[in-house]
Amino acid sequence: MHLTGRVGNQYRVQLAAGQLAWVPQELVRLLPPGGFVPSSLTGSWSVAGDSLYDYVRIPLTQRLPYRSQLLQNPARLVVEIFGATSNTNWITQRAGLKELGAVYYEQPQPDMFRLVLPLRHRQSWGYHLGYQSNTLVVQVTRPPAKLRLRGLLVAVDAGHGGTNVGAAGASGAREKDLTLAIARQLRQSLERQGARVLMTRETDTSLEISERVTILRRQRPAMLVSIHVNSSGSPTSQGTSAFYRYVAFRPLAAALYAQMQGTGLAGWGLVGNFNFGLNGPTEYPNALVETAFVSNPEDEKRLTDPVFQKRMAEAMTRGLKQFLKASRANGLRGWLLKQPAEERD
Repeated sequence: MHLTGRVGNQYRVQLAAGQLAWVPQELVRLLPPGGFVPSSLTGSWSVAGDSLYDYVRIPLTQRLPYRSQLLQNPARLVVEIFGATSNTNWITQRAGLKELGAVYYEQPQPDMFRLVLPLRHRQSWGYHLGYQSNTLVVQVTRPPAKLRLRGLLVAVDAGHGGTNVGAAGASGAREKDLTLAIARQLRQSLERQGARVLMTRETDTSLEISERVTILRRQRPAMLVSIHVNSSGSPTSQGTSAFYRYVAFRPLAAALYAQMQGTGLAGWGLVGNFNFGLNGPTEYPNALVETAFVSNPEDEKRLTDPVFQKRMAEAMTRGLKQFLKASRANGLRGWLLKQPAEERD
């Protein structure tokens, strides 16, 4: 990357004309001064699939920084490679693709190369980007073969744990204990539906966010629900809420939020662009549920009641089922109806 300055412990990075970023100093290894600004011509790229994923491979002469985002209406993944200039002679799309449509590229400015990857389903199930040597590989996740809980791997994260106690209520109820109790109830509820459940923690252990993310990225669940309890300086704040980071994963958070309100909890809000570590991965839909306010006396009674804990777990299970049902309704058929006849064939 091209460093152009530093403020405090943050390096300023020139990605492209008019495009800046900031990188923590401890993540940077400086090369000798006097080098060239990173750049590359793009080679011809290929699009292919295997039994699990669709892939796009773009060869470059060196690794360059990139930015990605999932966009909707229509559903598409956009990847911008900074410092890259088109020298692509062809794009080979092989048989067997299940999620990618007719991919193409743009050159919006001389030092920014943009991949536009249309998705066949309205609901994205995630993606991963990374380099293999100097080839940027985009791995696009296909929807589950059957959009139902039976057989699906669902990740459940009990927030906090060990030395990280989290919030505490007036009665002494601790967030780390409440989240684990609710997570165990959710696991039982999901297993009754035939789902396979991945727990990030099953006991009162300390587990950093980075460790949880490593576990999740290695196991690649279909979905993640992270369970927390809320707290406020005002005891009058109460209710349930759900958080998401990427707009493509909003439907999951919205479904969980709607079902949690069905327990009798007040609705506190549906919150997007949430910059939390467990909401950062793009590989699978994920959402965080703030079940209720432990700082509110009424909510605290609910949170500490095993019967109500079970009710919340069942509500989250219904939320996951509703998300899957909506994904079926907004599936491939809706995409096909929008395509030219020759592409549908």
